[in-house]
Amino acid sequence: MTNPLVSPKSILPAEYYTRFLSEIAKNRKPSPIRSLFPLEATPGLISLLAGKPNPDTFPFTSLSFSARSPIANGQEVALKLDEKELAQGLQYGSTAGLEQLCDWILGLQEFSHGRKRDESWTVSIGSGSQDLIYKAVTALVNPGDSVLVESPVYAGVIPMFHSLHCDQIEVETDAHGICSNSLRSTLENWPVGKPKPKVLYTVPYGCNPTGMTATLERRKEVLKLAREHDFIILEDDPYYYLYYGDAPRYPSYFALELQEPEVGRVLRFDSLSKILSAGVRIGFASGPKPLLQAIDQHTATSNLQTSSLTQIIVYKLLAAWGYEGFKQHTENVSAFYREKRDVFQRAMDTHLSGLATWTPPEAGMFFWFKLLLNEDPEVEGDSESVIRTNAVERGVLALPGTVFLPNGRKTAYVRAAFSLLGESDVDEAIKRLKQVIIDARAANATS
Repeated sequence: MTNPLVSPKSILPAEYYTRFLSEIAKNRKPSPIRSLFPLEATPGLISLLAGKPNPDTFPFTSLSFSARSPIANGQEVALKLDEKELAQGLQYGSTAGLEQLCDWILGLQEFSHGRKRDESWTVSIGSGSQDLIYKAVTALVNPGDSVLVESPVYAGVIPMFHSLHCDQIEVETDAHGICSNSLRSTLENWPVGKPKPKVLYTVPYGCNPTGMTATLERRKEVLKLAREHDFIILEDDPYYYLYYGDAPRYPSYFALELQEPEVGRVLRFDSLSKILSAGVRIGFASGPKPLLQAIDQHTATSNLQTSSLTQIIVYKLLAAWGYEGFKQHTENVSAFYREKRDVFQRAMDTHLSGLATWTPPEAGMFFWFKLLLNEDPEVEGDSESVIRTNAVERGVLALPGTVFLPNGRKTAYVRAAFSLLGESDVDEAIKRLKQVIIDARAANATS
């Protein structure tokens, strides 16, 4: 885990973020009911406020579960919600998240990223990180705005920006992360009179789809550009804890900005989907309070809150583990995926050498590889029909790279996920893909 870094020279004031907020965020009124929830805890106050259902009508009387302990050789440990915890889990809760889970997450961000608690930043719990990213985009981006997106980019955010009719400015990436020279050139040559982008979206660890992990040097350069050109970094980091590279893990943007002259330009998104359970739908955002407040106001008028019951279950598990137990669990998970990566790598080496090129990922669960569909390697192929039609006909399903490009241009790249399959299925899938490529090369040679 990252040690605390240099203290920031200054913290950006709350009013700094006003210009970053979208018109929707500025005009959204606080929930007249949820904004008063905290007052219910006032001693002696009788609340006639919320239409909460009477817990006497709830049929649930107890809840217990078992979980493998990361610090006891995988031994199962029984955990049970006490009466107060169960009552809390069965009732409406705070918009930003249950207090004890938020408190645990605040401590985790200090443990993992060196971010000590202060008045400038906070956290919010969401129904998965995608929920929070969508709300952040809505809070920061107006229809027609220009936005910076790494390219290739996670396909899940393309519709968000598309629905706002944004001009998605693609920032080139390679196996080392965002190409900062490309980003600098884009910003320094920005058309006069056209507002510069307010946000940059990036997945810096085990990127979906490319599997790339941004180097320390690239991260520092991007942070410098954020300061020089005044934009917010949306750090979507669901694979942070799935890092299995040989070098020590690089600090996050959230940690590194503590070395900047000013702090407050990173809005970070974490997910428990890849390390605890995808089905519990728990993610969390960390960043400047004004931005988190805008997200919370959206939540208060949409889904009200993330499920109290899943939050209390997750908290019970995390509190039982502690931060060291959590660290050990994530290290176990990353080791698991490293083995999966190695199995896939061996199959690629065996069947696709000379037919594709790739850089092995150091985090996450994806391989991004370029199909060599022509005898001449200088001739760029198109993976679209090859993967969507020919590969499916031969019994293998993957994603053509075009779905990860905001402008949908053709590309020879393919994304393959290696998280679920066993070794024999991986080998068979890549063997089938080999024949697909061979057939495509033959067809291109005669056309």
